[in-house]
Amino acid sequence: MGLRLSGKGQQSPRMVIFAAIFILMTLLILYGSNNVNDSIYTPMHVATSHTLKTTDLKKWAGKDGYVPFHGNKSMTMHCHNCALVTSSSHVLGSQAGEEIDRTECVIRMNDAPTLGYETDVGSRTSLRVVAHSSVFRVVRRPNDFLHRMDSNPVIIFWGPPNKIGRDAKGTLYRLIQRVSMTYSNVSCFSIAPSKMRKFDALFHRETGRDRQKSHSWLSTGWFTMVTAIEICDNIKVYGMVPPNHCSPFSRRKPGSKKMPYHYYKPRGPDECVTYLQNESGRRGNHHRFITEKQVFARWAKQYNITFAHPKW
Repeated sequence: MGLRLSGKGQQSPRMVIFAAIFILMTLLILYGSNNVNDSIYTPMHVATSHTLKTTDLKKWAGKDGYVPFHGNKSMTMHCHNCALVTSSSHVLGSQAGEEIDRTECVIRMNDAPTLGYETDVGSRTSLRVVAHSSVFRVVRRPNDFLHRMDSNPVIIFWGPPNKIGRDAKGTLYRLIQRVSMTYSNVSCFSIAPSKMRKFDALFHRETGRDRQKSHSWLSTGWFTMVTAIEICDNIKVYGMVPPNHCSPFSRRKPGSKKMPYHYYKPRGPDECVTYLQNESGRRGNHHRFITEKQVFARWAKQYNITFAHPKW
């Protein structure tokens, strides 16, 4: 009997310690879980009525922030109606190609192809916005991209000034300049360093987060949407999902399935996995796709923007 009492006496403090550790770990897990949910399923910064600052993008920077790679061309493009076709696999099966091609101006991004996907994405291109990281993929197949554009198309290249800026004189700059000289009907512009800084300031103003301090990379979608607002009176976006699309509640709908990030890369990464990983990433630089779409949702109310496939 004494031995049993002694054993219980020795175990009691241990049980207390184990219980305390268990409670502490549970609280840490819950705290961490809450932090992850905040960063993934809501924008990086939820602005209140006191901190929200809207920008009139029609007067924001003007078209003088585009620098020609060759000659003295100026960015004078203006369209009443625009179709902005994303690279999302949500456009597959939409059969929106004819509707897109009937639109006055058609805007595309990076190296998203039309060949083989005409039924869903159309075949015309009026403006293509290309990140510096996609330059080689675009110019190495000129017949696929440059010959399949409107009669006087525009390509806007964006990226660090030391990569594609006029003063860089690096490989990318010379390559784009050569393309611009070869295809004289194509107007190729880079975004001026001063305007690149304005894009950063715009992100800060609209989200409350400093791009560099929050380790954020602006996406091509961000540059394309802002440019479209500058040049278009009405915009219809094809394939862009709403900000809450990748939340655990909306993803578990009956019949939901994984969707490739790009419609032309069926074996590529899943769209929602890509969005969530980028939104929650804190080491290195990441696109904040969900945060950007929160901003786009606000802009839609200001600038006659509608969304199709999916509609929201």
